[in-house]
Amino acid sequence: MQQADISKVRASVHQRRGRKVLIQLDRGRNKVDIQEGVIQNAYPSVFTILVKDARDENPPQLLSFSYSDIITREIRMKLC
Repeated sequence: MQQADISKVRASVHQRRGRKVLIQLDRGRNKVDIQEGVIQNAYPSVFTILVKDARDENPPQLLSFSYSDIITREIRMKLC
């Protein structure tokens, strides 16, 4: 993993702040979660996504990920 790769991912995420994304989370042992959220902030080492639960009784969750999670495909993002 090179620093240039992380810089490209960081710039891409920063550019999409405030947009709705579909994220696919690899939870291990063939478990995958697919959720829709909005990119809230992009920090130097991590970025945050506000995810609304499918059930309305649960409050929204703020999830944080590192840019290396995208490179290693721990999460996959697609614009909605």
